[in-house]
Amino acid sequence: MLVSTTASYSAQAASTGMISRRQSIGLLLALGASPVFAEDELDDLSKIRAKGTLKVAVYKDNAPFSSGVAGDMLGLDVSLAEALAKQLNLKLALLPFDAGENMNDDLRNMVWKGHYLGYGPADVMLNVPVDKYLIQQNRQVTIFLPYMRQVPVLFHDPLKLAQVNGPDELKDHKLAAERGTGTASALMGHHSGMLRSQVSLFNSGIDAATAVLRGQADAAYVLRSQAEAAAAQAKAKPEDFLISQMSLTGLPENGWPLGMAIKSGYKDLGQALEVAMKALRENGELMAMFKSRGMTLTAP
Repeated sequence: MLVSTTASYSAQAASTGMISRRQSIGLLLALGASPVFAEDELDDLSKIRAKGTLKVAVYKDNAPFSSGVAGDMLGLDVSLAEALAKQLNLKLALLPFDAGENMNDDLRNMVWKGHYLGYGPADVMLNVPVDKYLIQQNRQVTIFLPYMRQVPVLFHDPLKLAQVNGPDELKDHKLAAERGTGTASALMGHHSGMLRSQVSLFNSGIDAATAVLRGQADAAYVLRSQAEAAAAQAKAKPEDFLISQMSLTGLPENGWPLGMAIKSGYKDLGQALEVAMKALRENGELMAMFKSRGMTLTAP
């Protein structure tokens, strides 16, 4: 009876301007009133808080960021998702997904519309390139909050390749790359395919870098994050490998920043995530996530 009486008063007070609409909705929810009226009036963040969980989309098979079986995934993005949910005082609900044909597909399926198979969208998606062209093509989402920079590098055996000044010096060396990636395409396409016959493709960048540590390849063209994670996992000594920056046609020379995406118009959620990320940077948690995996927190 108290709830129904208070709900009646709250709605009447809001309509007469005695209290704000948001205050009346908050009072209804606090007292356990029906959310039918409130759901239409709640802002994006309040809807998420009402559910009690932050749903975060992460890629499957994307080590060192997110990999492993559902329910037991590991990686930098998984730790970041956990930390963001904690900062927002919410439980985490991971939504692992397979990469689509391109980023536009992933943003549609995971952020603003949902997959045609019936899952999604999430509240936020991680590992999104903060790229102006991608932003222009996807007005339905907000791409923001870069938390690191991806940089293609050459991970090489110092005994086989002590120094590399350019890709032409890779001729006649055994090379490795990750299947289906831009780094592999750039390496194999260099000078009309000059190096193509020397390149072995692996299922992940970490596997490609590990091939160097095992003596199966002289060098691997992968992302710095993958190279450093591979070295850390293998407990390789600093003298066992070298990492050299090497630009190839088709890839940004300085790499690209990685951030996150939310549905366009989710201003309250966006502001809350900004505050959360600022806290993670200032309290050292973000740095610790990288260091524990042997990865460098490169400035976005």
